[in-house]
Amino acid sequence: MDTKKLLKDMVAARRGVLVPGAFNALSAKVIEDLGFEAIYVTGAGVTNMWFGMPDQGFMGLAEIADHTARIRDTVSVPLLVDADTGFGNALNVYHTVRTLERAGADCIQLEDQVAPKRCGHFSGKEVISTEEAVSKIKAAVDARRDPNLLIMARTDAAATHGFEAAVERAQRFAEAGADILFVEAVTSAEEIRALPTRLATPQLMNMVIGGKTPIFDAEQLGALGYGIVLYANAALQGAVAGMQKTLTVLRDEKAVQEASGLVATFAERQRLVGKPGWDALEKRFS
Repeated sequence: MDTKKLLKDMVAARRGVLVPGAFNALSAKVIEDLGFEAIYVTGAGVTNMWFGMPDQGFMGLAEIADHTARIRDTVSVPLLVDADTGFGNALNVYHTVRTLERAGADCIQLEDQVAPKRCGHFSGKEVISTEEAVSKIKAAVDARRDPNLLIMARTDAAATHGFEAAVERAQRFAEAGADILFVEAVTSAEEIRALPTRLATPQLMNMVIGGKTPIFDAEQLGALGYGIVLYANAALQGAVAGMQKTLTVLRDEKAVQEASGLVATFAERQRLVGKPGWDALEKRFS
């Protein structure tokens, strides 16, 4: 099945599909290999892992488009792509959607923060006016070539204007044509439970490890009616912890063995990157 249609059906089922974030092609391959149904191309993860910088608007369209294209070439599951604020005004959003759709996105996420944006769980956020935000969603909807490409509208207004204002803004985004709503950084279990009863459009709930939103498991969120349960940077945080642990042993003991359990085996590493397939291709053309 076409990945855009597949993702559209997943979201419509509102069964709390668990979606991890990928920060590069190899992390995407690991996610797919473990059986997850879709992948989120995380702007924060790309910024952290590609630049070594915090999620404060340093990533541009070229970087996220490049990562999207590389990941699309590597995996066959649907891709939800974080496009931050769309990298400018409504015209820039139009260009962003065209660019990311061409790169292989099946869903494009846009948010309503003032540029430069920052992680939704950082303090000091600001949002643009509702009218400007709605115009950007309308531009995104108009820009897509494939009607099955999903537009996900995120609002960070809960932190600046309160929960009720965020719900109202999300409803405006739905009226502008958004296919998925994402109310970021809600801070109570009551708000998590309330959102699916307040908004008819399918929603994503973001579970940030160590963030401001209480953690619910995917089954709980599916039962509440959420379409997507996002763990945008679980892979990133796990990778950092793994690197720190392994490299600490290397620093202190001056050697790391494959049998230590600290690293993937050499054979597993080659399997994940598809070396047997490339070997067969080399043999075919030699």
